[in-house]
Amino acid sequence: MTRAEHLRDEIVRSVGASGFGAHGLHVLVGDDDEAGHLWRADERRDVHSVAKGVCVLAAGLAAEEGLLSLDEPVAPLVAGARPGPGVDAITMRHLLSMSSGVDLPWSETIMTDWPDLALEFLSRPSRGRVFQYSTASTYTAMRALATRVGDVAEYLRPRLFDPLGIDDPTWERCPLGHLVGAGGLWLTTAELSRLGRLVRDRGRWGDRQLVPAGIVDAMHSDWVVSGQNEGYRGYALAGWDGPGDAWRLHGAYGQLLVFGGDAVVTVTADDHLGADALTRTVADLLASPGRPPSD
Repeated sequence: MTRAEHLRDEIVRSVGASGFGAHGLHVLVGDDDEAGHLWRADERRDVHSVAKGVCVLAAGLAAEEGLLSLDEPVAPLVAGARPGPGVDAITMRHLLSMSSGVDLPWSETIMTDWPDLALEFLSRPSRGRVFQYSTASTYTAMRALATRVGDVAEYLRPRLFDPLGIDDPTWERCPLGHLVGAGGLWLTTAELSRLGRLVRDRGRWGDRQLVPAGIVDAMHSDWVVSGQNEGYRGYALAGWDGPGDAWRLHGAYGQLLVFGGDAVVTVTADDHLGADALTRTVADLLASPGRPPSD
């Protein structure tokens, strides 16, 4: 039994014991030790806030190509913006690390609550460079990015999606036709696991460096203090610090990429309340030595 198979079996056992509403599981250890399990057909589903990580990769690619700086103010890039107090200093990095200090709470109708969500977000006051989680923050970042790269989904197609074998992915749009950005990206478990491998390998895919290693490193470094709860103590560029020594991309209802050492565990699910407990289990398993390979 390989370590990936052992991890898979332990996670499947935990899911069975807890009743967690899992859809799919993929475990990758090292270069080619893989194991998976499906509770349901591997169909494309919304990966929710894991999409924020894809937005970070898009911004990193654009910066690498010299199309923008992550540290330039974003308000001038959004036509019609009238920045609120303190907003002139907000950069793409601040938006993607949720450190803009702008408060705009999520709602089920967030994309239609205002004529233009980005303009509403930028018009509100900032409390400074402090953590303030908001779906509108990533949406606004992608609005700004689009002024430099054109349609962000089309920009990513030859640079990211096609090389990863993610054909024509659905990425939901707001009523104005812009990418939701912070969610609404539909992927299968297998497709999400390829994204996990890419991130674990610092942007490298086979013999190609698809995205800059530095932008991947920034997904789990220079943490912004976000709270005291285990697993939510720090936030970087789309990445959450923890639990334990792990870090993760975490979407609503249990869409997970959990990274620890040379391993990444991919989970798709429909169980918002049970996701934190499963994440803790996965992190603990990744931190353990694991079972040595056997015949």
